[in-house]
Amino acid sequence: QEEERVLVSEQSWRPCPEARRRLGGCLEQVKRQLFRIGEDWYFLFVLGVLMATISFMMDILVSRLYQAHLWLYQEVGDILVLKYLSWSMYPTALAAFSTGFSQSITPHSGGSGIPELKTILTGVVLEDYLAIQNFGAKVVGLTCTLACGSTVFLGKVGPFVHLSAMAAAYLGKMRTSVTKEYENKFKQNEMLVAAQAVGVATVFGAPISGVLFSIEVMSSHFAVRDYWRGFFAATCGAFMFRLLAVFNSEQGKAGQAGCGPPPLSPLLPRGVELKIDFPFDLLETFFFVILGAVCGLLGCAFLFCQRWLLAAVRENRLTAKLLATDKPVYTVLVVLLLASLTFPPGLGRLMASRLTMKDYLTSLFDNRTWGALVSNASSVADPPSVDPRGLWREWCHPSTTIFGTLAFFLLMKFWMLILATTLPLPAGYFMPIFIYGAAIGRLLGETVALLFPRGLHPEGDLRPVIPGGYALAGAAAFSGSVTHTISTTLLVCEATGHLGHLLPVVLAVLVANAITQKHQPSFYDGTIIVKKLPYLPRIRSRHMASYQVVVEEFMERRVVALAKGGGFEEVLVALDASADAEYPVVESAGSPTLVGTVSRAQLVAFLQSHKHPRAPPGEKLATTGILGDNCTIEPIMLQLSPWTSLHQAHHLFELLKLQRIFVTRFGELVGAVSRAEVRQ
Repeated sequence: QEEERVLVSEQSWRPCPEARRRLGGCLEQVKRQLFRIGEDWYFLFVLGVLMATISFMMDILVSRLYQAHLWLYQEVGDILVLKYLSWSMYPTALAAFSTGFSQSITPHSGGSGIPELKTILTGVVLEDYLAIQNFGAKVVGLTCTLACGSTVFLGKVGPFVHLSAMAAAYLGKMRTSVTKEYENKFKQNEMLVAAQAVGVATVFGAPISGVLFSIEVMSSHFAVRDYWRGFFAATCGAFMFRLLAVFNSEQGKAGQAGCGPPPLSPLLPRGVELKIDFPFDLLETFFFVILGAVCGLLGCAFLFCQRWLLAAVRENRLTAKLLATDKPVYTVLVVLLLASLTFPPGLGRLMASRLTMKDYLTSLFDNRTWGALVSNASSVADPPSVDPRGLWREWCHPSTTIFGTLAFFLLMKFWMLILATTLPLPAGYFMPIFIYGAAIGRLLGETVALLFPRGLHPEGDLRPVIPGGYALAGAAAFSGSVTHTISTTLLVCEATGHLGHLLPVVLAVLVANAITQKHQPSFYDGTIIVKKLPYLPRIRSRHMASYQVVVEEFMERRVVALAKGGGFEEVLVALDASADAEYPVVESAGSPTLVGTVSRAQLVAFLQSHKHPRAPPGEKLATTGILGDNCTIEPIMLQLSPWTSLHQAHHLFELLKLQRIFVTRFGELVGAVSRAEVRQ
């Protein structure tokens, strides 16, 4: 009767078994047909579209919040105290909320996330950095950070790469549940590699440079088989981002009104229509080389000062205590200082602080010469609000020239940006570095235009110098030197839709990288060094002496090994002596020939299944047994020789994502090398 009752209960909860069986078969057939070309396509498409939608909605929300800030600033009238309070308190409150909210959910949501992601891609497991709760904290915190505008002077590229990686990790788990496959670490790594490109592409709308930039920044070695995944996901994300931007723009409204379909315009359309016929004179390449050298030297100074300040803030007693217990208080103090310095009636007027991050780029990439515009303008008085058609006026000041405002901007933003990188809130640092480089190029371009008003060839056709081209080269060169990348050349071309200055931009980027890579680690590697993440840095020295360093000089000689015939006591001593995840197994105590490895979990199981020599006689466990008969000994797939060079060992650790390699001499175990020894 009990069995009948259970059977009736199950049938009452699941009616129509035949119809359900047929429907399940149809769904299984549909899934089989859809996944015939490979399930990766669908998940990569979803990843690109999802991140593009989030990026676009974040931009819309940030724009609304920033417009509310400007409205509040204008509505308080001409009372200076109220204007200062509205200008400074708004971003301070947003930054404090960003820090408090994100840090209350997870402490891993601060910063850009790229240093941690680089470490994860080398095979190191960092707990909770890709957790889904970190996703929500970072989205909300990043939105508030971006709403602070140019006051804090931070961007979104780095956090969006981190967000894409978290979305990819979650989609990877969904894929395993849909396809009913086991969770594969190689598949996880492939999705993370594609997510890097999506994060950059959905910010700039530049899929090609997004893939190349992510490879340069994140990967020491890149598998070509992952190339198509990055391009496909980045293209889907960039196309969706551009499509949403068109539907929300005035061009989209014109297209709906019957004026033709809205074009997919470049990311920075206004004021960036640089001349194509003669974009630069051949003699100007000399000035582009000088620009690359200046960007390289300033990049070295920036990286050194940023790394020093980040370490000093962590070591100082007061700031370390604030960052440990009261992060929002530290954020309030720093943002209040930055907001006070950028107050428009004060020093902010000399830094064009009323411009947004996008307005900064649009004005700096302007193809017109500001010196000529100022001389032709009737007045350079301070306008009551920002004129979208005359953004260059924000760089004009009655008491100084445009050269003075640009130089003051570079001087102040140098240390203000370094200070902002210490804030414990979700933020990106690529966009402010990009803008800073554009200002360097603009200053040099305006100087060249002033020295040669008719171009470098006074006789013949008029070929004036285009300062906007120098701004393009400066943005690519400085950001490329700080991040140790060359793909910023393509990034500025994709983002602006201009290819005329491609050759001088490449030249400036190469010169800047040659200087910076010789003397300083990249921005993200420097952060890894300060945070002491378990990441293996590249060997910067190419001196012949570095190739003579061999494994025998830095390997760990005291290795806890187990004999193949070892028993309970030997295993217990080995587990107490070290906490390694795996132990080498040798032939015998007298013959240290390496035969394989055994995991710590198996050794623990071996101890639990055998009786301790001093255990009470009532325990029913095995009293005898040796390691070789009771544990699975895994064969050694790779081992080093004591005469293997440091460069060879370093390449193996990077390429195979290894954590530890044993060293043998004629088959006998003599030591081990882990990431700690190589890094040291």
